[in-house]
Amino acid sequence: MSLTPVDGKRPSDGDGDGDEGRRKGRRRRALRWSAIVLAVVITGTAGAGYLYYQHLNHNIKKDPLNIGDEKDRAAASKANAAGQKPLNILLIGSDARDSAENQKLGGAKDTFGSAPRADVQMLLHVSADRSNMSVVSMPRDTLTDIPKCTDPDTGKKYAAETDVITNDSLGRGGPGCTVATWEKLTDIHIDHFMMVDFAGVVSMADAIGGVPVCVDANIYSHTSSGKGSGLKLKKGTTAVKGTQALQWLRTRYGFEDDTDIARTKAQHQYMNSMVRQLRENATLSNPTKLRSLAETATKALTVDNGLGTVAKLYALSKELKKVPTDRITMTTMPWQYSTTSSGRVVPKPTDAAKLFRLVREDIALDGKDKKKTTTAVKASTDPAAADDEIAVQVENGTRTDTTSAVRGRATAVAGLLVDKGFKEAVADSSTTPSQATTIVRYPSADLEGDAQRVAKALGIPTSAVKKSTSVSGVTLVVGADWSTGTKYKAPAEDDTTPTSADALNGSDTTACMHVDPNYVWS
Repeated sequence: MSLTPVDGKRPSDGDGDGDEGRRKGRRRRALRWSAIVLAVVITGTAGAGYLYYQHLNHNIKKDPLNIGDEKDRAAASKANAAGQKPLNILLIGSDARDSAENQKLGGAKDTFGSAPRADVQMLLHVSADRSNMSVVSMPRDTLTDIPKCTDPDTGKKYAAETDVITNDSLGRGGPGCTVATWEKLTDIHIDHFMMVDFAGVVSMADAIGGVPVCVDANIYSHTSSGKGSGLKLKKGTTAVKGTQALQWLRTRYGFEDDTDIARTKAQHQYMNSMVRQLRENATLSNPTKLRSLAETATKALTVDNGLGTVAKLYALSKELKKVPTDRITMTTMPWQYSTTSSGRVVPKPTDAAKLFRLVREDIALDGKDKKKTTTAVKASTDPAAADDEIAVQVENGTRTDTTSAVRGRATAVAGLLVDKGFKEAVADSSTTPSQATTIVRYPSADLEGDAQRVAKALGIPTSAVKKSTSVSGVTLVVGADWSTGTKYKAPAEDDTTPTSADALNGSDTTACMHVDPNYVWS
C-alpha cells in the first residue's frame, strides 16, 4: 500500500508539529497495547496467596463496557455449529496525563488533568474455534460518527456527533463511549475492552528483556523545530526497552512518509515481535519478575467489569494463548483522505466495509480457514412470526452514482413477497437510497427472526440481514445487484482480505521499517 498522499496532504499528528498551531497537548502520544497484552498473559501467573490476589484485584480499575444507547449496540456474535463464540476485545491507549509519571512521559504540562483521548484503538478478534486471531487498527486521525454517550460517574449526557476525530470518544464519558463508537461504525459486537496509559508500556517492555524491532537505516526522530519522538537507533535490529520502546511506538517523524499510517505499521511490527518474545522468553519464569510485572500491569489497566479480576484476565490469557503465532494477522482499517477536513482520514467505503464483514462473520484474515459449517442461529433470536403477519417495507435502492433508480422496482419486489404469502409487504416510495447489494434491515432483536425469514424467502443470504437503528421495522432495500428479474442471485462473496488493509502475519520476522532519509544520522 502506498503511503504517499496524492494531494500532498498528511494526517495531522500529536508529536509536536508546530504547523497550523497544533496544541502542545497532542505531543508524544503512544501505542500502549503492549502493556495490555502483557497484562493479559502475565497477571494470572503471579499469585502469592489470597491477600496478594486481592491486592492485585484492587489495583485493576473498572469502567462500564458500553455507555451508548442500547439501540446502537451491535447484535451479539453468533455461535458456530460447535457452539463456540468468537471474542472481540477493544484495546485502547489513553494519552491521560493524570499522574506525575504519565506527565513526565507525555510532556505538555499545560494539559495535566485534561480529558484523555483514545489515541490508540485496536480491535482484537479471536476466532470462535481459537484457531486464528485478527487485529484491526484504526488510524488516530480517522473522522467518524460518535454516538450519544452518558458518563457513568456524573450522569452527563453527550449528544451524538458526526464527522469528528475518533480519539475524542474517550473524553465523552470514558472507554465505554469508544466501544460504542466502534460498534456503531463496524456493527461488530464488542465483548470487552482493555485500556492502558503511558507508564505501562515503559515498565513492561523491561520485564520481558526488550522487544526486537528493525530499521533499514540509522534513525533519529528529531528536528530543530521540535518534531519527533527522540528515537535514536542504529540500522538493523535492536531490542528496545522502557522509554525507548515508548519512543518507537509513538514515532511518526522518521518512518516512511512521516504519517500516522506509517506509525501504525511500526506498531504492528512491535506487537508481533512482543508476542513472540512472550512465548519464548525464559525470564518470565522468574517469580520476582513475574510479581513485579503483575503489580505494574494491574495498576496500569482499566477494563470492563467482565474482566475486572486477575482470575478473569488469566482465563482470557489462556484463550489467547491457544492461537498459533503464525495465525495472527495485523491489519489497518482501509482509509482514504477526507475531502472536507485537511489532513484527516475516513474509512475507505468498500474495503473497510469488507474488512469489518470478515471480522464480523469470523472469517480468518490470513485466508487459511477450513470450510466453515453453517453458522448456528443464536438461541436468543426470537422465532419468526407467520409470513402473513410480518410487516415488510420495501425500498428501491437501485440508484447508483451513474444511473437513476429503476422505476417501480420496490413495488415489483413487494409484489413478489405478497405472492409468497407476506401479505403485509408494501413498497415505500418516500425514499430511494443508493444500495450496491440487496440488504434486509431490522431495528431490534425481537424482529431479527422476521428479517431472516424474509431473506430466506427471497434467497438473500443471512449475511445480508443487518441490525440498524435507521429503520423502524423489517426493511428490504432492493440493491443495484437486483435491478431486474424475479429471482435474487446473491453475488459471490470475496473473502480475501483487502490489500489496502496492509496485513502483517504474526510470525513474520523479516519486517523492517523504512527510514525517511531526512531523519537518517551517520
